[in-house]
Amino acid sequence: MKLRLHFVVDPMGWLCISMVFGIWLYNTFFIPKLVLLPHYNEGHIPWATVVCYYIASALCIAALVRASTADPGRLPVDPHIPHSEREHWELCNKCNLMRPKRSHHCSRCGHCVRRMDHHCPWINNCVGEDNHWLFLQLCFYAQVLSLFTLVLDFCQYYYFQPLTGLDQEKFMTRHELALLRVSALMGVVMFGGMTSLFYTQMTGILSDTTTIEKMVQFSNEIYGSKRSWQWALAEVCGTRWKLLWFLPLRNRQPLQASHHSRAHV
Repeated sequence: MKLRLHFVVDPMGWLCISMVFGIWLYNTFFIPKLVLLPHYNEGHIPWATVVCYYIASALCIAALVRASTADPGRLPVDPHIPHSEREHWELCNKCNLMRPKRSHHCSRCGHCVRRMDHHCPWINNCVGEDNHWLFLQLCFYAQVLSLFTLVLDFCQYYYFQPLTGLDQEKFMTRHELALLRVSALMGVVMFGGMTSLFYTQMTGILSDTTTIEKMVQFSNEIYGSKRSWQWALAEVCGTRWKLLWFLPLRNRQPLQASHHSRAHV
């Protein structure tokens, strides 16, 4: 599958994703400056802690950029419909284009998306068949980074040894308490929100039900399915190699349809 960039022209979405990026930038700058690097320089923490924090931060921002710019599964104006699959396609009553069943029209983006889960303003993009795995990665790495930040904020005052080589006239030293309180507040909000969202996404993936379908309240006879969690995640991530489920810098290749696949709206 070719890598296609996808940008949504939505001022509200730009504002939301700017806030998410600002939170990431704040913690990526101040936590190393206030906690990690000073304590590492004085031998209080190992180098592995610093490296792990930067890796978590890099994976989080990579997932954010990929999820916000990846094509969620936008349908072309003149799609090629195999003759054997025509019964699984339908006409969209909003854009008057043919689409596979389980696709939905996004009024914010102005087009249909294959297996659309929802439109997320925090990434300024739809979450659909081709970028759902990236959105799931974003939720996971945002949890990891937020929890990491909260632990470091806590350890700064209740566990780490006092620093001896600080310049008390520096801005960050004089305002350390306020800066870390802001960081802790961001960490609590992000960890709570991402944990709830990650749980919701995982339950939907394991039950093969999108957020839109949950809102429409289909009956269990229509969308309920029993399948292993390995196959469910492999189908979303586009690979059976579990290590690749955690890497945002790759392309997704759709797996062959299994006997669990169903066609419904």
